[in-house]
Amino acid sequence: MLGEVPGHAGRLVFGKLGGQDIVLMQGRFHTYEGYPISTCAMPVRVFHLMGAHTLIVTNASGGLNPAFNVGDLMVIKDQLYFPGFAGDNPLRGINDDRFGPRFIAMSNAYDQKLLKLALKVGNELGFTSFMREGVYTMLGGPSFETIAEGRMLRLLGGDSTGE
Repeated sequence: MLGEVPGHAGRLVFGKLGGQDIVLMQGRFHTYEGYPISTCAMPVRVFHLMGAHTLIVTNASGGLNPAFNVGDLMVIKDQLYFPGFAGDNPLRGINDDRFGPRFIAMSNAYDQKLLKLALKVGNELGFTSFMREGVYTMLGGPSFETIAEGRMLRLLGGDSTGE
């Protein structure tokens, strides 16, 4: 079963959307559950081997930006990945060339065309009052950040935080 987090169904759903084959994960593995980062990344690698070329991730996260409101939608334009600073990176270990090079530029991790498309669709749906762009900060979890940690993350440019 995918993770044991409440609210995560732990299922894979296969189907079609607009004539395209899709797979949805209703839940995922988390490092704070004791899974190694390689296990957490494994489903994405399997989807890649199955032919997936676009990944859209959704989650619930904590807010850092005081201009955002509870329930706002945030499209991620960049990230602060703190576990990576400590060496916890899914690219560590034996490199498998099927997934690309080991050393990758993270300066373009988020597809600008998809970002613009998401904002355009949000605008067309009338979401402009609660749709934002922002920087996602990932920490290790499962505890929430202290007030001082939240201030630090905000000073570093974070708009939301989660695991």
